[in-house]
Amino acid sequence: MLKRRIFQSRRWLCRSFSSIIHSEPVRVCVVGSGPAGCYTAEKMLKASQQAQVDIIDRLPTPFGLVRSGVAPDHPETKIVVNQFSRVAQHERCSFFGNVTLGSNVSLAELRKLYHVVVLAYGAESDRSLGIPGENLKGILSAREFVWWYNGHPDGRNLDPDLKSIDTAVILGQGNVALDVARILLRPTTELATTDIASHALSTLEESSIRVVYLVGRRGPAQAACTAKELREVLGIKNLDVSIQESDLHLTPTDEEELKSNRIHRRIFELLSKAATSRPIHAGLNQRQLRFVFFRKPDSFQESKDSTGHVSGVLFEKTVLKGVGPGKQIAVGTGEFEDLKCGMVLKSIGYKSVPVDGLPFDHKKGIVPNDKGRVLSDTSDTAVLEEGLYVCGWLKRGPTGIVATNLYCAEETVSSILEDLEKGGLISSTAAPKPGRDGLLNLLHDRNVRTVSFNDWEKIDSEEKRLGSLRNKPREKLATWNELLTATSEGTDHST
Repeated sequence: MLKRRIFQSRRWLCRSFSSIIHSEPVRVCVVGSGPAGCYTAEKMLKASQQAQVDIIDRLPTPFGLVRSGVAPDHPETKIVVNQFSRVAQHERCSFFGNVTLGSNVSLAELRKLYHVVVLAYGAESDRSLGIPGENLKGILSAREFVWWYNGHPDGRNLDPDLKSIDTAVILGQGNVALDVARILLRPTTELATTDIASHALSTLEESSIRVVYLVGRRGPAQAACTAKELREVLGIKNLDVSIQESDLHLTPTDEEELKSNRIHRRIFELLSKAATSRPIHAGLNQRQLRFVFFRKPDSFQESKDSTGHVSGVLFEKTVLKGVGPGKQIAVGTGEFEDLKCGMVLKSIGYKSVPVDGLPFDHKKGIVPNDKGRVLSDTSDTAVLEEGLYVCGWLKRGPTGIVATNLYCAEETVSSILEDLEKGGLISSTAAPKPGRDGLLNLLHDRNVRTVSFNDWEKIDSEEKRLGSLRNKPREKLATWNELLTATSEGTDHST
């Protein structure tokens, strides 16, 4: 099904667009410069010689989660920024950073300025568990922690206490959870040559954490990570990996699931091997990674010694219940146990945030849409919001890898091309859309300091210069002030 949709999307993209003749350019605004936004801009520029694309982002830096989400020890995943840079440097494309949708410019204003507005700003908030004690100190979202070690300016002041605790619990077993566990457990000498933020490296170097629990509601046959991520965390030097062999017992339903899912089968094989190959020379100072399955958090416990701080998690044991072919969910058994810890990292999913004037499905955390076309609501009688589209996590939810956004963008751009061909987006009688000029005039009147792609290249150059001094690919500028200062001409490198 997916392959057919991709083929149909690509067929649309490859069709001649020359038959659509307009007296003015097709003015397109893409909100968000992560993979979804950059792929959308790229496909739009290739599909239409008349397209003029502006990408806006609330950060002074482009590339979204490729910069602030991909782990620092995964440089190969970040190579895609070279492709995205070529998109932003295209003669018919402009990047405007430091522009926030909703405060600097409204969605209604963008829709007046552009024929097409594509929202691709992702998910910058977190799902909530909604259980007692969730606001205790020491409980963080994995997103906050990832932003902190990746030098995101909004994560600079997180300051997690890793020095006075020896045990951390990570709720979730997806790729982000494994990233976080790996950063906590990997030798800092190996992290020191990556682009990890220097403030994070300094804190990790003083970390007292020796035990990390990765806790999931379901079993090892349903683990939501990829084999690559799992192999990496299992391969950390001098790491004692613990998995209860009883958790590896498969039910007939589990076996059916594994038969039809090669990825889950490979993950189960890796976990099974890890459970039976624990090192016999485990030292007292050796770090430990403990996988815990069939547990769901019931409440967070408060420390008796440190008021307002977390001291543990009360878990309810679970069993799996079939709810359809090849699908099992975790249900509570009424049995409870607790895990003592000094820090909890919630890796239970990102959440998108709506803006004024945007239809939003709060239950699913996405914008209601049909192949990227925004719908007025979630009802069966919903109407299309003309000229308004979505791509990426805002469109489908926070799932997939970087490349998933490529197929997502192809589908959305195909919908845009169909609508252009039908003549629904550009009226021959209406006044021309001001597009880029109108946006710049509006932002100028509001004293909004925009960051161009040339400005970003100054940031990029300065980060690489600072990184070379520390044998790193780059030293990220991790505050808003540092980033904006670096865009100024004539930076003094003498100090």
